[in-house]
Amino acid sequence: NLYNMSYFLFLDDFRQPRDAFNYTKNILYTTKNWLVVRSYNEFVKCIEENGVPHTISFDHDLADAHYEEQETIAYDKYIEKTGYHCATWLIKYCIDNKLKLPTAVLIHSMNPVGSQNIRSIFDNYHKVMNLPS
Repeated sequence: NLYNMSYFLFLDDFRQPRDAFNYTKNILYTTKNWLVVRSYNEFVKCIEENGVPHTISFDHDLADAHYEEQETIAYDKYIEKTGYHCATWLIKYCIDNKLKLPTAVLIHSMNPVGSQNIRSIFDNYHKVMNLPS
């Protein structure tokens, strides 16, 4: 089953959904039962095994190397993949398998550049597919 809209997926290398609630104040972080994944590989495996979730909340920085302050992010230099890589994989996976994206995409990352990069890839998808973002 490539499509399972019943679960909520939380991508973060160390935080729990309740931690994200503390600064986002989004009630979903405390009222839904989130499946937590800690890395790109766990993210991919989870979706391949469980289908596309109803909601995904993205962190950007998933390894110590990602936390360096920077204005632009050189994704090709990282050994460990970021939340941006997860978002890119998800969109390609959904296109390749003719699946809809999750109903909701949240970004709880504290990295403003990384957050914007993740948001942009979903906005671009919606533009290309001629969908409201």
